[in-house]
Amino acid sequence: MVRQITQVGISVFILTMALYTNTVAAHGKVAMDDDSCMRRIGENMIHLSAYQPQVDEEGHYCTDIPRAGHAIFVIDLVDPSLRDMPIGMKVIKGSKADEGETVTHIRPTLYQDGVISTQSILDQGKYLIQITAEGVPPLHYEYHLRVEMINYAEVFRATIGPAVGLLLTAILGYKLIRSRRFRDWIASRGSKKN
Repeated sequence: MVRQITQVGISVFILTMALYTNTVAAHGKVAMDDDSCMRRIGENMIHLSAYQPQVDEEGHYCTDIPRAGHAIFVIDLVDPSLRDMPIGMKVIKGSKADEGETVTHIRPTLYQDGVISTQSILDQGKYLIQITAEGVPPLHYEYHLRVEMINYAEVFRATIGPAVGLLLTAILGYKLIRSRRFRDWIASRGSKKN
């Protein structure tokens, strides 16, 4: 009986850890095509990294910026052909370009090294980053940012694994307590003590 309880406990633990670890994915360990900071139009790809050294010196972010304040944006022009096109960038407060206030504007220019870097001071709320490559046809990339906002989808994904594990443990515990074998085992333990 003790062996069965141990096996059930180990099974529940393994299931809980499997569900929990799948929900927490590090930004740096994903394939380029699965990276949420990567944008692709045809063969042309760019990558956004946002930094807030005052919050975390080594951390980099994409669409969820942890704190309002100073932010550094770095756009990597992954596709070499983009380095031969004038590229401009706007950081807009709000989620729509035509309704928001432009916070930062970089005029189109060539970036032979493939890196565009700028800084902005962001308040709490939503922002839109627009990157335009003046090619034929022009290429438009967008990133929607959330600054110092709770991402309820991520909170849900992070808590669902442990919640399912706890629920399974409760169900298995209830089934075990209600089982005849367990009651007989408890009764036999009680009669041995007397």
